[in-house]
Amino acid sequence: MATTEEMDAMYRWTRYVYDITRKYYLLGRDRLLRDMELKSGDRVLEIGCGTARNLIRLAKQRPDIHCYGLDVSTEMLATAAAKVKSAGLESRIMLQHCFAEQLDHRATFGLEEPFDAAFFSYSLSMIPPWAQAIDAALANLKPRAAFYVVDFWDQADLPAWFQVILKRWLELFHVHYRPELLDHLRQMDAQGIGKLTLHSVGGRYAYLATFRKSK
Repeated sequence: MATTEEMDAMYRWTRYVYDITRKYYLLGRDRLLRDMELKSGDRVLEIGCGTARNLIRLAKQRPDIHCYGLDVSTEMLATAAAKVKSAGLESRIMLQHCFAEQLDHRATFGLEEPFDAAFFSYSLSMIPPWAQAIDAALANLKPRAAFYVVDFWDQADLPAWFQVILKRWLELFHVHYRPELLDHLRQMDAQGIGKLTLHSVGGRYAYLATFRKSK
């Protein structure tokens, strides 16, 4: 398990240029935000919110919902809080320090009811206990609610040299493509826990997944 101290060390300086550098290869994030099925008044959680880039964008395009974000890095959360304040969205975006697998809507955010939706944007590939993070997301969603994922896929439709370069680059930032993750979601679908829907982004560069709880 990555510690807060380790994540803070990673992002202590890069957090200032994170959004500028990541926009070129974290593809599909805005599509995920557009595709989420949300209703007025919904509470939406981002697990691994980083600089709050996604939450700010979502809050602006859906002024009728409430946004929440958690992250393990206090350095990232400091940047996120500053960006939320600058955007004038402090009343609609709540941020908390928390490990993904330890999420509890009551203890973490003081909410009586679970969330209406949750999403992971290129964060599951950085969470070692990813299966526990998925379990926590499900446990903190209302019945028949969904969590959404955008993350790196296998680049199967792209040149082999591109796959090698990308994977080596991502390893520098402790990012790992996890083929077992999608297998896990498919197994949960087969077990009747929920329904998985999967779409490709850019020749399987990344995937967009929706997992809706059965009950």
